[in-house]
Amino acid sequence: MEIQYYREMTESYSKLRQCGILKNKKIFLFGHCNATEELVKCFAEGGFSITSILDNNTSKHGKVYQGIPIAPPNSILSENPEEVIVCIAARFYEAMYSQLRKLGFTGEIRKMVDYNTYAEYSLSNETIGRKWKRIEKGQRLVEELEKKYPSHFRVFCPFSALGDIYFCMSYLPHFLEKRSIKDYIVCVASRACARVAALFAHCPVEIIEQKELDAAIQAELYLQDDKAFIAHQDRPYVVNLSKALYIKKIPLEKIYCCGVFGLPKETKPVSPQYWRDYRDLQSIEKGRAVILSPYAKSVTELAADVWEEIVSGYQEEGWQVFTNVAGDEKPLRGTIPISPLICEMKSVVERAGTFIGIRSGMCDVIRTAKCRKIALYPDYNYCDTKWKGIDIYEISEFENIFIKSDFVWKRILDKECSRYEF
Repeated sequence: MEIQYYREMTESYSKLRQCGILKNKKIFLFGHCNATEELVKCFAEGGFSITSILDNNTSKHGKVYQGIPIAPPNSILSENPEEVIVCIAARFYEAMYSQLRKLGFTGEIRKMVDYNTYAEYSLSNETIGRKWKRIEKGQRLVEELEKKYPSHFRVFCPFSALGDIYFCMSYLPHFLEKRSIKDYIVCVASRACARVAALFAHCPVEIIEQKELDAAIQAELYLQDDKAFIAHQDRPYVVNLSKALYIKKIPLEKIYCCGVFGLPKETKPVSPQYWRDYRDLQSIEKGRAVILSPYAKSVTELAADVWEEIVSGYQEEGWQVFTNVAGDEKPLRGTIPISPLICEMKSVVERAGTFIGIRSGMCDVIRTAKCRKIALYPDYNYCDTKWKGIDIYEISEFENIFIKSDFVWKRILDKECSRYEF
């Protein structure tokens, strides 16, 4: 979960706690996603238990997360609404709120974070008014970009996800060539995203704070600007693509290639080329070190004992064990923290010889590196589809491991194949 949204969510939780509204309430969360899992931690640290996680995905019903049952939304109707509060930390708050009200639920519903999303289909005066303010703000931002880059085509990357930026930049050159576009700028939401973009091209990259970027994109959509393109696979940028995901397992890379950029499926992605060597490369024992990457924004976390087993397995072999960390992230217990720049990651993992990471954008960044590369996949569904995350995110250049509850790392330490389950 992106840090700015995490802070907003925790602030919302603190306000609920301080005003006393949570006292003697049964707490329900709506939507089993990464943000919801972070919210579970917030409540647990405050001494509050979650009664249930509501979700529309039937494949999740009957399952349990951290001891919390996952159930269909209509299950809440058996509760006394005066004794219940529903907290929502998902992008589709408006639709979820409307669904609960249509079901007949009359209890308290609270928005925990405002993603400023475009996927608000409500025609309420509140929603329309909020969107119009965004458009007005966005128009001013677009005008500023036009003044700074009067002849440049504008490419917007809406969300701060390294994998999305990687796929965008991998296929963007083909898209621009098809349209005979030479001068362009790329607008991203974070410094990390800008660094990924810089691996591919020396074009101007504008870092725009997320909510301002949201507003600019809202204005571009409203204006139907032919000098701008929104490079993302989510609604409403790509019409009805999400529906196709319910029918077929479309890899995320092909979603970008075909669905976003409209390129033939056989189009070869461009590889990043602007790499640099890590400043302290000699500190890594060549071929006898492993770089662990346990953090991700878009997938559920792995249990701590999974990482503990991996760490101990390599330490018993006498290997150096590093944890790649950024910002406030903490290294795994017993490991050495390492914080190379994104443009230095390739040299780091190639020097170490082995990279193991939860499936995240970092896996995409180093997919062309020449070393052993292992991607770990938690047991979770992609968005609200019936497909597992591994079905959508699998990387051909990696060993892909689907982690089950009976995971035993030593069984696969010396085994290499493209995909297996433990």
